[in-house]
Amino acid sequence: MILVDTSLLIGYFKGREDPPYDKMDYIIDNDIPYGIDNHIYLEILQGARDKKEYVILKEYLNTLPFYELKYGKRSYENAALLYIRCREKGITIRSTIDLIIAEIAIENNLYILHDDGDYTNMASVISEIKIYS
Repeated sequence: MILVDTSLLIGYFKGREDPPYDKMDYIIDNDIPYGIDNHIYLEILQGARDKKEYVILKEYLNTLPFYELKYGKRSYENAALLYIRCREKGITIRSTIDLIIAEIAIENNLYILHDDGDYTNMASVISEIKIYS
């Protein structure tokens, strides 16, 4: 199963054809299961240009599986520890939401498909983070 990050979906919806976006085509063409989480849902919807695009995006996104944190407050503590583990190696993660998304992927045993350096940096330190390649 794959968690597709906002960074990838935005470029994909815009028709980009770089390697990470080719992976999304491959996933769709081969019926590989993928989904999102509520944070990705929010980020995509808030990027809509107008109400019409918002409705189209909402209808599409609601066809996907949604993944969530499994352990309540402990999940947020674990996400904070991801940040600390990275900082101890000299890597600063810029986005709290990326930390939460990474924790969702870890807890649900998902690969992350992205176009965001934060995930690459986290994965270089945190072996539990699996990047779809």
